[in-house]
Amino acid sequence: MARRIAIVEDESAIRENYADVLRKQGYEVQTFANRREAMRAFDLRLPNLAIIDIGLENEIDGGFTLCQSLRSMSETLPIIFLTARDNDFDTVSGLRMGADDYLTKDISLPHLSARIAALFRRQDALNLPTSPENLLQRDNLVLDIGRLTVQWDGTPVPLTVTEFWMVHALVKFPGHVKSRQVLMQESKIFVDGSTITSHVKRIRRKFIQVDAAFDCIETVYGMGYRWNTTMTTASPES
Repeated sequence: MARRIAIVEDESAIRENYADVLRKQGYEVQTFANRREAMRAFDLRLPNLAIIDIGLENEIDGGFTLCQSLRSMSETLPIIFLTARDNDFDTVSGLRMGADDYLTKDISLPHLSARIAALFRRQDALNLPTSPENLLQRDNLVLDIGRLTVQWDGTPVPLTVTEFWMVHALVKFPGHVKSRQVLMQESKIFVDGSTITSHVKRIRRKFIQVDAAFDCIETVYGMGYRWNTTMTTASPES
């Protein structure tokens, strides 16, 4: 049975362009121009994944409201924000409301498709036993590449798909500096340097919520970031 994807986007040309590409890939796609239409459909049947813009017709933050409603209906439904709003406040707000990823509309369609496939793969893999060959361990850190999950000292760290691949890029070669451009390429996003900085800040905060002493992500000023398995001094967030 085909996966069902809901697209909630008030610009018809953009909405249908996304829908056309995803239908050609074998997905069943529902499209909605506003939050009210989407909620009427979701009350009857939830999709397998939702792609949501933030501004929806006359509701400047309608996508945020919709995300909260969806997350209250299902804790596991994959939700992607796809929006032109790329400021840090909106990104943090969207992720705190329960979205699995936050992408800007300058992302290419192949990369959007890859992100959707990754979310479905992660959802499917959560019900499967962990495969040892998919594990990458660095001291207290364990990455499950098959399930796209992260644990720190045995405690899950709730990273988005984008954040997972950024951490993966850093921990593959501890001590090696990764530039913002490399992190962008390996996490398959195309944003400015300040957005990469914001992602790193959120990743740090999520690890610190699990372990207040976490300090493995070091800022190398003018160059990028590196993962240090043992650090004596942590660089300030930036």
